[in-house]
Amino acid sequence: MKGLSDSQISEILLKGEYVTQEDISSAKEYSKKHRSSIVDYFLSEGILDKDILGQAIAEYFNMKYADLNTHPPSASQVLRVSEETAKKYRLVLFNEGEKEVVFTTDNPAQVGLKEELEKIFKGRNIVLAYSISEDIDNAFMHYQKDFNIRFKEIIENEDDFAPIALNEIIDSAILNHASDIHFGTQRDEVIIRFRIDGVLREMGVVPKSYYQNILNKIKIDSELKIDEHFVAQDGSMQLEREGKIISMRISIVPSRHGEKVVIRILSKYVTSLSLGDLGILPGDQEVITEASKNPFGMILVVGPTGSGKTTTLYAVLKLINHPEINITTIEDPIEYEIPGATQIQVNNQAGLTFSKGLRSIVRQDPDVILVGEIRDKDTAEISVNAALTGHLLFSTFHSNNASTTIPRLMDIGLEPFLLSSTLDLIIAQRLVRKICDNCRKSYSAKKEEIERILPNADEYFSDDEVTLYKGEGCSVCANTGYKGRSIIVEIIDVTQEIKEMILKNPSSGEIWEVAKRQGSHSLFEDGIEKVKNGLTTMEELIRVAPRSH
Repeated sequence: MKGLSDSQISEILLKGEYVTQEDISSAKEYSKKHRSSIVDYFLSEGILDKDILGQAIAEYFNMKYADLNTHPPSASQVLRVSEETAKKYRLVLFNEGEKEVVFTTDNPAQVGLKEELEKIFKGRNIVLAYSISEDIDNAFMHYQKDFNIRFKEIIENEDDFAPIALNEIIDSAILNHASDIHFGTQRDEVIIRFRIDGVLREMGVVPKSYYQNILNKIKIDSELKIDEHFVAQDGSMQLEREGKIISMRISIVPSRHGEKVVIRILSKYVTSLSLGDLGILPGDQEVITEASKNPFGMILVVGPTGSGKTTTLYAVLKLINHPEINITTIEDPIEYEIPGATQIQVNNQAGLTFSKGLRSIVRQDPDVILVGEIRDKDTAEISVNAALTGHLLFSTFHSNNASTTIPRLMDIGLEPFLLSSTLDLIIAQRLVRKICDNCRKSYSAKKEEIERILPNADEYFSDDEVTLYKGEGCSVCANTGYKGRSIIVEIIDVTQEIKEMILKNPSSGEIWEVAKRQGSHSLFEDGIEKVKNGLTTMEELIRVAPRSH
């Protein structure tokens, strides 16, 4: 939380009897082991949720808690205060009356805050409330101008267009929680799109005559060749925003109308990540947690590109990341920093490939190894041998579902007896967009309506009429009805029966038949539970993970 130390938060929570002294002791131990905040412990363990934490801090400062997530401010509310003042003091107008104006902030101890507001709203009583930092940041999105208007202003008022325009684009992407920025070159213009919650959204257009300067700025900052226009190039760059390091991976490819750029925005630190935060249900969490306690073996997370595989692996590593365990990773790229772990970046130009790096890692006395991706037979064989020789190995692999993973690994050349001896768990996953909390509405759907988008719906819905949910669209979700994403998973616990099957080169269907009998559920079935619980929609589930078993 902004402006508050762990000791202050401990005092606040104890004074309000939100936690016990035993909870604080556990949180401090966790914080020390994981080099994180005690807040991360309380949130990830489910002892507190975000709103209860906000209420506790508000009580400590003797003010009300303003829940901006449930009651998001309108654009007109936010814009009553200038952008400069709002961002300087981290405040949002929450409620305005003839005699009283209520503002909310995530840093109420700031010197001069109330005096500044009294100058702006003369003659009215100023009341301060407290809100969570994330909700304050979301409210600030109302200060964003249309991309095309901003570019026009920059062109008219600034001599050096490229760095200012690039900063505008990147800052906007971060504010919108975008994972990727696309610069799509056309004949006369460049279309800028953000990938938000897994879906591309057009944000604006840059005149082609100005694009070359932006492109050169990207190349310089990511140490790529600015005079090379007909060869694909990959690089990376970093920038600092509000004390946080933002890492970006750059990909440039030549196209018919010029060089297309895609920037992947990587989160530098993920300290509060947990399996529950990702959307994994308690029963599946238990299976994953038990497998991660094994002293050796192999755990694979599979799915297409962009399905959150690496994020899940980091969440599992968080469960076992203690000072007495030596965790070493080899990745391309390093997406998050893991406190206490040794992380190695693949560098193909220098000869540091996955397979060569993995050979070196095994000689570094690791307990746990994370291989960013198994791409070929060489890496697969070294990974399996590492798991055979007393290491717990995590990796990702491209496979459509959990049961096809085993035949695919054998297709790339892994011997069945090696796979049978090492493979412990397969997690297949996808990401679905979550219904926006602010505009979610329930509605009654008859079975015949569901049948139109889901044939044989009676396999999943026993009643003739069921309650489903959807987002109506609002300013919080840019009128999409969706905000954020959640995981749906399909897990195969590789039991002794399945290990014996692997020796006989089984088909994916045969593997799934046994796994299903032993309690596994499909991606689609996990998604159906999230549809019933109001987390996502049937349309979104079918878009992402249609029935495959």
